[in-house]
Amino acid sequence: MKTVKKLICNKSFVILVTIACFYSASAQIEPTRYVDPNIGGIAPILTTKNPTVHRPNSMVRVFPVTEPGLNDRYLSDNIYGFAFNMPAYRMGHVTELMPYHGKIPADREKTAAFYDHDLEEVYPWYHKVLLEEPDIVAEWTTTERTVLYRFSFSEKDSNHVIFRTRGNSHLETSPKIIQGWEEFQNTRQYFFAELSTPGKVDTPELSGKDLAVFYSFENIDTPIECRIGISFISQEQAQKNLTSEIASKSFEDIKQESYQIWKDALGKIKVEGGTERQKRIFYTCLYRSYERMINISEKGKYFSGYDRRVHESDSRPFYVDDWLWDTFRSLHPLGLILQPDKEADMIQSYLRMYEQEGWMPGFPQFYGDFPAMIGFHSAALIWDAYQKGVRDFDVLKAYEGLKKNAMEGTMLPWRTGPMNSLDSFYHANGWYPALEEGEEETMPQVDSFEKRQAVALTLEHSYDDWCLAQFAKALGKKEDYKYFIDRSQNYRNVYNSETGFMSPKKANGEWVPDFDPQLSGGIGSRMYFAENNSWIWTFNVMHDIDGLIELMGGNAAFTNRLDRLFNQPTTIAKWQFMGQFPDASGLHGMFPAGNEPAFHVPYLYNYAGKPWRTQYRIRQILDLWFDDSPMGLSGDEDGGAMCAWYVLSAMGFYPVTPGTGTYSIGSPLFEKVEISLPEGNTFIVEAKNNSKRNKYIQSAELNGQVINRPWLTHDEIMTGGVLKMEMGERVNKNWGTDFNWYEEELVRKGIVEKN
Repeated sequence: MKTVKKLICNKSFVILVTIACFYSASAQIEPTRYVDPNIGGIAPILTTKNPTVHRPNSMVRVFPVTEPGLNDRYLSDNIYGFAFNMPAYRMGHVTELMPYHGKIPADREKTAAFYDHDLEEVYPWYHKVLLEEPDIVAEWTTTERTVLYRFSFSEKDSNHVIFRTRGNSHLETSPKIIQGWEEFQNTRQYFFAELSTPGKVDTPELSGKDLAVFYSFENIDTPIECRIGISFISQEQAQKNLTSEIASKSFEDIKQESYQIWKDALGKIKVEGGTERQKRIFYTCLYRSYERMINISEKGKYFSGYDRRVHESDSRPFYVDDWLWDTFRSLHPLGLILQPDKEADMIQSYLRMYEQEGWMPGFPQFYGDFPAMIGFHSAALIWDAYQKGVRDFDVLKAYEGLKKNAMEGTMLPWRTGPMNSLDSFYHANGWYPALEEGEEETMPQVDSFEKRQAVALTLEHSYDDWCLAQFAKALGKKEDYKYFIDRSQNYRNVYNSETGFMSPKKANGEWVPDFDPQLSGGIGSRMYFAENNSWIWTFNVMHDIDGLIELMGGNAAFTNRLDRLFNQPTTIAKWQFMGQFPDASGLHGMFPAGNEPAFHVPYLYNYAGKPWRTQYRIRQILDLWFDDSPMGLSGDEDGGAMCAWYVLSAMGFYPVTPGTGTYSIGSPLFEKVEISLPEGNTFIVEAKNNSKRNKYIQSAELNGQVINRPWLTHDEIMTGGVLKMEMGERVNKNWGTDFNWYEEELVRKGIVEKN
């Protein structure tokens, strides 16, 4: 008997080990288990993230509507409703519904329901919550243009589904159907909603703001489903979208389809090694990187907010919802690796917007351009794609639009349209004129809060002009190349060699007196910079890093300044500093890890002879400023920008200068990263002996050849291969010392003139 027990125990042990190995192996190939949409649900200072259910780059994105005015959605005790859709990223939702039990109060506050995060299930493809006090289970999943809600009531009688609008709207009802539209940013979102069970509704048709329609159900013993088709074209199209995408499919069918789509999308990158925490952060960041741009084509047609017309979209989709100031740095470069064909469609969509409105947009939405931030970074997006071989768009039309923006468009922050006298001054003199603090603004078009941002404008447009110069050269436009490459050096006009900082210069050519690189310029230093101060903006010369190093006095002085950046204390109390600079999130000395102008900065050591310092900084930032908790994102996650930075950096490389086709090598988090590329290629990053302590590269091989340079090319990645690195806990100052390789590569590509 003891022998039998022993055999059973041994057999059980083998089974358990086998199961454990199975789940271990599955973890390597099943990244969906690591995604947690609640990561980032609490914002330390700025804007929180929604736990959004959607398909990759899809038109419909939904989430629970929580406490009105409460920025940190995860902290909300109550759900007030469920969104029909978020038409524009981080700009709220349009129309909502809410299940309820009991006598219906008129007040929306009183139909809100308590919920407990510990009892919810949340994934990119499916979300389920228990509405505790009415005791209703709510579930939802989506397709590209539809959302399905399912409500399970605990009682048979006195159950309701409430539909509400906020803006100007029109609703038509019948026992199983509610359809209509709600205005959003001077456009309309149409919907067609179908209930699985007929309900009692007393209002056949109504129009106005803040509408509410109540569907009541008695003797219910099965869940009530609400299937909603969304359209920006018409109610009829919303119904067609619903019919064509769902048809006779069940809730579970749609949920499973969405799961498989996410499994395939997330599975393009497989990681091994690292911690469970790191995998959770990594795959959640990858999920966030698929939230934008969105395809708003509807069965061969699309509505454009750029000419207020419905267009035939032939065979190519129409993409909107982008914030280029954020996304050109990392999100689009990641897309050019994982889905270059889709990136080409996105660029072609930009060109359609240009044709329809007359300007190349910067923050395109479905209702038109949102004139936010500074620069015209469509130049960076398009040139980066072109020089990486992604050219399936109207190249000449792209150049035409970019040149028009550069030569005729205003540079003013948060403005779009034709140039003014300040822009003319820039064209003639090479810097944007600044005012002294307290000096009255003379240009009425300048936004009273955003100010001129004079130095940041000069820096950003210098880079954009560099991108446009490279594009002109590639197209054989020699005169244009000469003009824009000269203009790309304008950043030198705002570098004060006496202080070593990028500084505001007045129209008369004098420096603004008493300029403090840490505190001058008001809220976010917006008189002179964008959101942050000169400490970080001084390094914002992505297109001429060698030139910036020279200005600062050479490699040693440059790396000393980088070190100082990460260790510089605030000269006032930190709480006061954060009050003036709320965008300086993830503040690390004067380095704001959560703000876009900082993204490339830790990699700059590679260009100045100390790649091991880049390795140190990257690991430090990845570990300190990202987490797998609701407070896991240090700053604004602007639609994939910061999360794409994490994905790229965790894999071990980052595009410091979009437009060169090169990636700066950092320090990979995982022992192995396998990237599935288009055309069946695979690129693998192996980091032997990798760990928290072993973060320094000791040696490296690319496809069996020893390399001693801290860079990769786009072609080296996209053709597939293996980058092997030996990692160690001590610095190897002899690795990565082939600094001439970078310039030679740019000369080979014709991006830099040979000396």
